Amino acid sequence: MVMVEGPDFWRGRAVFLTGHTGFKGSWLSILLSDWGSRVHGYALEADPRSIYRSAGVERLIEHSEFADVRNLDQLTASLAASGAEIVFHMAAQPLVRRSYKDPVETYATNVMGTVNLLEACRRVDSVKTIVVVTSDKCYENREWVWGYRETEAMGGHDPYSNSKGCAELVTAGYRDSFLRAAGKRVGTGRAGNVVGGGDYSLDRLLPDLIRSILQGESAKIRNPHAIRPWQHVLEPLSGYVRLAERLSGEDGGSYQEGWNFGPGSASDRNVCEVVKATYRHWGAGDWELDEVPHVHEAHYLKLDSSKSRMLLDWHPRWDFETTIAKSVEWYQTEADNGDVLALTRRQIAQYLASLSL
Repeated sequence: MVMVEGPDFWRGRAVFLTGHTGFKGSWLSILLSDWGSRVHGYALEADPRSIYRSAGVERLIEHSEFADVRNLDQLTASLAASGAEIVFHMAAQPLVRRSYKDPVETYATNVMGTVNLLEACRRVDSVKTIVVVTSDKCYENREWVWGYRETEAMGGHDPYSNSKGCAELVTAGYRDSFLRAAGKRVGTGRAGNVVGGGDYSLDRLLPDLIRSILQGESAKIRNPHAIRPWQHVLEPLSGYVRLAERLSGEDGGSYQEGWNFGPGSASDRNVCEVVKATYRHWGAGDWELDEVPHVHEAHYLKLDSSKSRMLLDWHPRWDFETTIAKSVEWYQTEADNGDVLALTRRQIAQYLASLSL
């Protein structure tokens, strides 16, 4: 069964997307634009090296505005001008280690940025459906071996994780205090460790590995035995899209809560396994242990996505090997000066074709 309605639902719809210049935001911009949505992007300016630049995302969407979600007045004006019916909130400071270096920026962007987005949605009449993207790290991590369900306590040891738990609480507060009564429906999406072509963030495993390969250096690995749920970027994006569709339906009120979009348990792999798989698919690479003391990072974190599978008919499709292979294919194509937009579209088509299997 196809789990997303696709072009028939999205064609001609006005969509407001914060964080559209980022890794996940760029992939979603390409997907929705190709489906015929009128995408209005609002985000900080893209880095010179980014999928947003290399794939020419700005040429695909209807409008791109470089601005900060911490500016409520500008955000509200931009949302009103877009006439958007559906909002995806992806703008964030997304890195754990950076959150230790600049906790104020992290909380200001991830917490107050979410407050501003929801307040803007409250003020703009055209908005009917809102999907706030947070993280699997929003949960109070107890390092246990089973997956976290949506009803688990919010928490987070580090500023990034804690800020995502706060964003979940902020969203629930706005929903119950303002948005539900105004007929506006909001849900949150929580995903695992997302990889795929076009991510260039520092202190993320796969981008760090790719940089080391291209520079002919050994990658420095911090926590080789730490286990994460690895998934291709298209997996959670398909979940966010499906959630938006359901929220927009006649019974959309029953979907106003948090949703996990994690991979199958076979994709829970340690860092060392990811390194070996990446080098195997690329055909080169070496690594060494980074013995410099580091800030606290969770050793094991897993999501239970049973609710999304049961109630949203959402199921992960690409296994661990496919996820790494598709990611490596993208970076190799870019390194060979290939057409990364064409490849991105082809991978999207391949993923969507798998949904009907």
